[in-house]
Amino acid sequence: MKASDAVAKVLADTQVLYGFELIGGMIAHLVDSINLLGKTKLVSMHHEQGASFAASAVARATNHKVMGVALGTSGPGATNLITGIADCWLDSHPCLFLTGQVNTHELKGERAIRQQGFQELDSVALVSSITKYAHQVTHIDDLIPSLLKAITIAREGRPGPVLLDIPMDIQRAEIDEAVLDELLTTWAHASAMARVQDASYDDIWALLENAQKPLFLIGGGAVNTPGFSQWLREIVNLGIPHVASLKGAEKLTASEHYLGMLGAYGTRAANHAVQNCDLLLVFGSRMDVRQTGAKTETFAANAHIVQFDLDPAQLENRVKAHLSVNANLDTVFTSFIANAPKLPHTDIAWRARLAEVFELSFKDEYSEWSISPFELFNTLNGLTANRSLDYVVDVGNNQMWAAHTLRLGPDQAMHHSGGLGTMGFAIPAAVGACISGDKPVVVITGDGGAQLNIQELDIISRERLPILTIVLNNHSLGMVRGFQEMYFEGRNSSTYWNGYTSQFQALGAAYGIHSCSVIGLEAFKAAVVEFLSNRKPMLIEVLMPDARECRPRLEFGRPIDEQSPLLDLGQ
Repeated sequence: MKASDAVAKVLADTQVLYGFELIGGMIAHLVDSINLLGKTKLVSMHHEQGASFAASAVARATNHKVMGVALGTSGPGATNLITGIADCWLDSHPCLFLTGQVNTHELKGERAIRQQGFQELDSVALVSSITKYAHQVTHIDDLIPSLLKAITIAREGRPGPVLLDIPMDIQRAEIDEAVLDELLTTWAHASAMARVQDASYDDIWALLENAQKPLFLIGGGAVNTPGFSQWLREIVNLGIPHVASLKGAEKLTASEHYLGMLGAYGTRAANHAVQNCDLLLVFGSRMDVRQTGAKTETFAANAHIVQFDLDPAQLENRVKAHLSVNANLDTVFTSFIANAPKLPHTDIAWRARLAEVFELSFKDEYSEWSISPFELFNTLNGLTANRSLDYVVDVGNNQMWAAHTLRLGPDQAMHHSGGLGTMGFAIPAAVGACISGDKPVVVITGDGGAQLNIQELDIISRERLPILTIVLNNHSLGMVRGFQEMYFEGRNSSTYWNGYTSQFQALGAAYGIHSCSVIGLEAFKAAVVEFLSNRKPMLIEVLMPDARECRPRLEFGRPIDEQSPLLDLGQ
């Protein structure tokens, strides 16, 4: 059996079922074998960075149940994957990256030269700091064990990316099929035996009985765990108010007890809740500066803080909790669910106060603009209610507007590039999310971010994917422009083009996508309704040249409940 055929079989047998690539000579054997077997759907993209974002979206869209693979040829193919690898690393999503390499006899090895073979580059050295495992295969007997090891490591513990670098002569070598079957059987047995050990946190749940103003902060480390959905139902049933980090907000459905994202661009109600609670339980959130503000001593100053995290290094980091618990969150959720019948419902006065603050503050703060981002995303909330779909959001003002205002329904999710904050993420990631999630996707991007991987619109058109791309066009890189206006006396070099911008309606049409340009909410609503009715590729360019900032937003040095513009929420 050819080694590349064996790789294809391993991918299929280990639930690596969606792959993305840009073909090159050094991955030709792998691409051919995967397509020949036909069990891992392989999609050809127009840039390896697009392939990496699409592959990462597979785990995002399937709650880590299925994993994606991105392939890049040696040299520039490998370097183009790196941004997507870093994005998976910082957001803790499992993904497999396979890079082709020159023949083993062409490797420079220990020679003090830069290169021996054409397009030779040490991919492993480049990604060693942003992968859980990176390895170059130099002997055929090492190929399948290393591949199975990589796939296991990507998923276990705190998930993340892995990379295997496979020379051409290894790809076309022969593998004993009986040996392959034995390795796969051993791997499957070991995977079945692995299980999370139960644990008790009764002393922590007892804190809820005495708390008058409890609050849960839910992070990205929580929302992809197997028991998350059932746990969320229990906390809603108990009436426990909860807020989310940007990554936590990806899988949290709207309810009267969910106050939205906290932090610099979060909802005023979420920030008010954090600053006034007396017990804050933190699940899988690192409490970074955008959540807490620059001065951590002002964050949740009235609360007893308990932090749960799988990664011990994230505990006792920026915010010093009163109790830090290193734990697999699935054991935490299992323990909570078991204790839920004995736990009291949250104090009605605390819930009523937070509901009052949410009603007072979750409102349009952009009424003087030609199109209000708040009203635009509220329009999406109404139109997509009770529909199965995902949002994939780019980076910039568009991301913060969406994270602040979108309220997810059942069978909906939102996907962000969180830790790395990568412009150009949304369009290619939507390809991976749509194909693996098997439901429509709405892309939210800006005129800056859209340009970075706009070539992948061609893939959306070619595959006839039900993806709606919404480009919020304010003729600028609005978030950085806002910083320039605040700190550099309005000097806006590199962020504002004085009215000049690409014509995204024309670009969408050039890629064969039905496209339109709108200047008002009614036209926007009609266009979204059209997409929801026919579920065909579509692009909407929203012209909003006066949209230049996020409101509310936190200025440096202020506590998170003092966002600008200041709003009196009473006592």
